[in-house]
Amino acid sequence: MNSFKQQVLDLRKKDLSLPEIVRLTGKGKSTVYYHIKNLPLSKERMQKVREEHSKRIRVYPLSRKGKSTRVFRQFNTWSPDLVSLVGHLLFDGEITAHSCVYHNRSAPLIRKVEALMEILYAYPPSIYTNAQTGVRRISYHNVALSSYLKRKSFEILNDVTSLPLESKRAFVRAFFDDEGCMDFRPAENRRMIRGYQKDTRILFLVRKLLEEFDVSSRVKGPNEIIVVGKENLKKFEREINFSPGVRINGNRTNSRWKKHVEKRELLRRAIASFKN
Repeated sequence: MNSFKQQVLDLRKKDLSLPEIVRLTGKGKSTVYYHIKNLPLSKERMQKVREEHSKRIRVYPLSRKGKSTRVFRQFNTWSPDLVSLVGHLLFDGEITAHSCVYHNRSAPLIRKVEALMEILYAYPPSIYTNAQTGVRRISYHNVALSSYLKRKSFEILNDVTSLPLESKRAFVRAFFDDEGCMDFRPAENRRMIRGYQKDTRILFLVRKLLEEFDVSSRVKGPNEIIVVGKENLKKFEREINFSPGVRINGNRTNSRWKKHVEKRELLRRAIASFKN
């Protein structure tokens, strides 16, 4: 392991935030984040960050209403991480006039979006958990940041087809992590990856991007894209796949498996179940 990577990992294990590690190492946020993205801060440290943030809150004059002095990083070049961040906000989130919001039941995806947002914005989100559904919502309240990422969300939909393959992969994986499921019913000979989206333009965009990885798919009905066939599933698993830790909800009343199972594990089982 190279010395810089080890230094960064050692600092993260000491519960240092991304901005703190950047200051200590003198390296860029994207460079540091690449090594720590799978090593989140402890719950205790995150709580401390939120408490420190609360202490810094000040009351501004009415003339400053709707304005924020909290700066964020702007960018001109799309990296896979930035593509993933904006993709998640598009698929399972929303960018309003005042806030960037992401909601999901998956703790790994919530942590991922929090870590990705650290690349641009050093302040922690407001967090709310629905006790009945288990869905967690993280919100970043900053008018300027919201306006900026809203523009970037339009930009990525226009530009993603011309980006490098790794960025295309990040976009498609974010889509299926948020909007996708593995429909595996061996007794009914059903094995398909399904993705849902109200905006059909995104469905056709995802289909086009899948072709870049030699994965055939089709848009079905008003708001669904499906991937079927052993070879297509194998290529999807190899080139895209679901992120580790992203699971089906085994607590749903109509759950077929009656337990939490990783989507990527169901995909593996589906491929293994083909007779030929």
